[in-house]
Formats: sequence, structure tokens, C-alpha cells
Amino acid sequence: MNKRYFGTDGIRGTVGQAPITPDFMLKLGWAFGRVFTERSAGEGRCSVIIGKDTRVSGYMFESALEAGLVAAGVDVKLLGPMPTPAVALMTRSHNADAGIVISASHNPFEDNGIKFFSADGAKLPDDVELAIEAMLEVPLETVPPRAIGKAVRVVDAAGRYIEFCKSTVPEGFSLRGLRIALDCAHGATYAIAPAVFAELGAEVVPMGTAPDGFNINEGVGSTDMASLCALVRAKNADVGIAFDGDGDRVLFADEQGRVVDGDELLYIIAMHRLALGTADAGVVGTLMSNLGLELALREAGLDFARTAVGDRYVRERMAAEGWHLGGESSGHIICSDVTTTGDGIVAALQVLQALRAADKPLSALAAGMNRLPQRLVNVRSEGNGVLEGNGTVAAAVAAAEAALGDAGRVLLRPSGTEPVVRVMVEGRDATQVETVCARLAEEVARGLAS
Repeated sequence: MNKRYFGTDGIRGTVGQAPITPDFMLKLGWAFGRVFTERSAGEGRCSVIIGKDTRVSGYMFESALEAGLVAAGVDVKLLGPMPTPAVALMTRSHNADAGIVISASHNPFEDNGIKFFSADGAKLPDDVELAIEAMLEVPLETVPPRAIGKAVRVVDAAGRYIEFCKSTVPEGFSLRGLRIALDCAHGATYAIAPAVFAELGAEVVPMGTAPDGFNINEGVGSTDMASLCALVRAKNADVGIAFDGDGDRVLFADEQGRVVDGDELLYIIAMHRLALGTADAGVVGTLMSNLGLELALREAGLDFARTAVGDRYVRERMAAEGWHLGGESSGHIICSDVTTTGDGIVAALQVLQALRAADKPLSALAAGMNRLPQRLVNVRSEGNGVLEGNGTVAAAVAAAEAALGDAGRVLLRPSGTEPVVRVMVEGRDATQVETVCARLAEEVARGLAS
């Protein structure tokens, strides 16, 4: 059965446009509560943790979800603005049945969405998402008055999460003497990340720490690195660290102000673990991971496995292989021996441990991986972005692959979070990659419009 609402990472869209409306969120909260209550099989009252990022619409959807959940007889604990991985952590530490994050991640403030976690802090399996969608079709009925759920606010959530992040590094680990330019994207990490790094001894030069409900991801954060790179150079920082709006992604800038992406960060963490003797047999990436990462890992004696794009697929493959490190080029990095989901702050601390141990600048650590030229273009798709059976698109892909030969690869993928088709071309010759990708993107746009 195909899902109507759930994409690769929850439910997401433009605020005020279905399904991102208050009435839908009310019904979604109720449906979610009903499904989890039924699955608990009478083992006491269910409880759900709710966190959010800093979007102005988050307050509206928090109230709507809370109303739906308590109407289904579920108790609710409200965290306020908190990074997505913090909600996963709190779901486990509070012994809750599930966690909900109100966030559209790296998207602008006009968008919002809902992410869900199971009791163990992992993403919901497909069967649970399908059950929630089925329950959405059932008329809403409030439980009897004595069974209505209660809602409370958790006042110490930020402090708990700060201490957890610090606990992921060895005792005595210090960032003293390190100057870090830190970009929190005016998002959920704005108060937490500066505290974590400062309490570990770093000199923190912050930006993107003044959310107003509208400026999340606006010219800041991991999706727009120019300002952070400039800050690194202006302040002579040792590194720059940027998070996305909900704090589950991280990218770095090296001491020269050059972006170090998720593939390079995975490589750095993997090499550090290899040096410590704690590395697994391999690392998990996605179809979008740079070929240079795969080649560098294999040269070091590590396997590399690719999955579909989406952290849930990365996590599933990691579990299947028994490996503890995986991630995406976007900076969504999972260290499953440390925490259950992608965590920007935790991943950043993993990189900083490698930096400290090597006693080299970040540029030197990243240089071990030869990143092949790669070009990604997002082509708008007003429909569903279906590519299968499109003759124009198929012919364009065949032509691109013929032009690249054995020296590159082509990937087309409809986004699960935005109305775009991602067109990616990778090869050994940068000029050829740019030319082939531009031509292919034009043909894909023409094919989708026909």
C-alpha cells in the first residue's frame, strides 16, 4: 500500500496548505494516539514527547497535536524548541511510547512538518505509518472525560541534552585552545550547541543564534555555508561548524574557510576509528555519496555500502551489516554506538576528537579523501516527480551516461521532502560534469513538463 502523507522523513509541506494545517495536525495527533494506544494492549496509559524547532508555526501545530493526543487518551510532555536528536533521546530517557518533532529541517520558515520516533528513539517502521494513515480516515472521537490525557512541560530538557552530548566524548577530553565559529541556523540548536562546545573548553564565535520565528535557515546553517566560511576567515577560527534548523545535520568549514561536507566528515570519523582500532568492517552511505568516499575507504581496507537516500535506510543497512557508522553527503551522520539517530552535535564532537588526536588542521584530515567532481541540480516538479516511463527523461539519461562512459555516473531521484527531482552527475572531469549535468537537467525539466 502506498503512503498518502508520509515521505522519507515524516510529513512535510507549506504551512496553510494541506496537509500542513491545524485541523489536520489535530486529527494526526489523535490518529497517532489511537494507533499507539491500541498497540500498547492495555499496558497503562501511553505517553508522547513533543519537541519543535524555532518556526513561528510550531506553536500552532504543537497545540493542535497536543489536543489530538489528549483527546485520544495519551499523556503529553512538551519540550519546547529542541534539536530532533534530543527528542529521540528524551523519548528513551522518559520511557515514552513515542516522540514527535515539529520541524521542516533545512527548509525555510514557510514550511513545516512532523517527524516521529518510536520508543527506542528510531524512526517509525512502515507498518506503523500505514496504520496512522488508515486511522486518519476514521471519525475522531474523544475518549471519556476521565480518560483524557494530561499535558506537562519538561523544564530541564536542554540541560539534560547538553550533558548527554558531553558524555559522548572520553572523560577528560578538552577543546581548550580551539576557536570554533558556530552557526546554529537560528534553529533548534541555538541555545544548546554553544553551551556544549564552550563547556568543553572551546572559544565559541557564534552566529545564527537569534531566532525570531521567521529567520530559520535564512542565509545561515548547513544549507548556506557562505557566511560561516567568511566568519572562519575573519575570526581566524580553527574550524567552523554549521547545523541545520532541527540540528540533525552538520557540516564543517576548515581553517581556510572551505566547506567540508558529510562525505568528508564520514571519512574523517572512519579514519579516526580505524586508527583507534574501533572501526567496523565498513561504512554505509547513500546513492548520492561521492565516489571518492567509497574509493578512499576501500583503499583503507573498509567496505562501503550504498542505500536509498534517507537516514532511515542508512540506519537499516547499518543494523543489517552490524556497522556503527553511516550517513549522507548532507551531513546527516549516524554513530549508532553513541546514539540512535543522526545528531549534528554528537557527529561534530566525533570529528573534533579526530582533529585533536591527529593534531593536524581539518584541511589535512579531509585531504585524505579525493572528492570527485559532482554536480547536483534540483529540477522543479509540479506533479509527483514520476520518472518511470518518461521517454524524454530516459533518452537524456542514456545520452549523459554515454558521454561519461566509465568515468562517471548519473543519478535521478525524486525528493521525498520537496517538489523537486534531484539530478546528479559525477565524474573525473569537472568541466564535463558541469556540461553534462546542465544538459541533463534541461531535458529532465522538459520531460517532466510534457
